Amino acid sequence: MSSWEPQSKKRRLDPDSSIGNGILNTKERFRPTTARDWTISIAVPTSIITSCVTREQRTTAAGSIARALAIFSVDEVVIFDDSPLDQRPRNFDPDAYTGDTEPAHFLEHLLNYLETPPFMRKVLFPIHPNLRSQGLLPSLDMPHHPHKDEWLPYREGLTLEVPPQSGKGTSVDIGMPETVTISEDIPPKTRVTLKMPDDAQGQPEPVNPAEPRTEGGYFWGYSVRKAKSLSDVFTSSAYEDGYDLSIGSSERGLPLSKAFPNRDQTATFNHMLIVFGGPRGLEYAAMNDPDLGQMGISGARTKELFDHWVNVLPNQGTRGIRTDESLLIALTGLRRLWDNS
Repeated sequence: MSSWEPQSKKRRLDPDSSIGNGILNTKERFRPTTARDWTISIAVPTSIITSCVTREQRTTAAGSIARALAIFSVDEVVIFDDSPLDQRPRNFDPDAYTGDTEPAHFLEHLLNYLETPPFMRKVLFPIHPNLRSQGLLPSLDMPHHPHKDEWLPYREGLTLEVPPQSGKGTSVDIGMPETVTISEDIPPKTRVTLKMPDDAQGQPEPVNPAEPRTEGGYFWGYSVRKAKSLSDVFTSSAYEDGYDLSIGSSERGLPLSKAFPNRDQTATFNHMLIVFGGPRGLEYAAMNDPDLGQMGISGARTKELFDHWVNVLPNQGTRGIRTDESLLIALTGLRRLWDNS
């Protein structure tokens, strides 16, 4: 799937578009918050689905993770491999792949599928074994998943092969009855982010995919990244200066009330990272990470990777909490670090 980041040029609506005759006057369901440059990232291991017996269970687990990302407005999810080295696939080619047993690719595929606006999925995600049970996946209904009867100042669009009526530029499907036209010649089947005009005579403008968050104050979906190991989560960060606040989740950590005792104070950070372990914990991921092994980090020393080592639910009433359950519990408790409203 391809995406596009713009140069600064003027755009226009199709002359016959009906967007300005109704959609601009409808009530928006999502209210913007303060525009923000800071981000929230989570990292989850592949072992969260390797213990699943059936494809349906794996699909449901991926859907639960995506649902948590949407509910708590998480900006990035990192999938890292915590399996032993001798059990990892070698020379894996996702384009030639015909099964659904490679866990990192499976999770990446389904999480990207769910993040994509539904009207684009049929084009951007061809039939694939990973999607055989896609009917079990939940609706995320995020702000960039448009409803035809509501207005938002930004829209996600998909470029089309059909040329605009004027013969110049590119037609873009934005999930509305009418398409819009932009002046750039962009290849078909490319996802773009558009800033919409305030009136029917205005011009839609392609913008950076981060602008709805950084300038508009809207949560605009999440990105998906794969990491080859726990250490690679940190060293291959998409952010130039990495993550400046990291939190590891472990049943051997401090309770949130002790790790963050001031309930009325938000944390100061640019990019927060919250890392979750699988059924055998983050120590298992560190044990199977050769780079951490060379540094002597394993077992109890795994906590040294993080600024905070927390137990999100002390005195739990069950022997184990699934990672998708831990996500909801942790993000509920930690949300006050960035939103104390």
